[in-house]
Amino acid sequence: MDYGRYRYEQTKKKQEAKKKQTAFQVKEIKIRPKTGEHDLQVKISYIKKFIGKKDKVKVSVLFRGREITLSQLGMELLEKIIEETEEIAAVEQSPKFDGRTLVMILAPK
Repeated sequence: MDYGRYRYEQTKKKQEAKKKQTAFQVKEIKIRPKTGEHDLQVKISYIKKFIGKKDKVKVSVLFRGREITLSQLGMELLEKIIEETEEIAAVEQSPKFDGRTLVMILAPK
């Protein structure tokens, strides 16, 4: 077998392996602890749309200043999002604090 044919077969194998890989993006949705009900429903609809496109979604609750005392309210918001999207999304990373931000990652089922 000549070297040119060998290189050709190797590139074909790499292309086949690349086709079988699934590429995904991580989309981010940012909310605040005092986000209104309608605004939250709009954000949830965006989450469902992203999950439908097989993208992961990072949900962040941002706390500014004295809002950090409302951390329980932020957890409740994330729990509500989990309940709304439980039939199409799985929690990949449970809610946890990253500085002054509460972060959770949802992945498609």
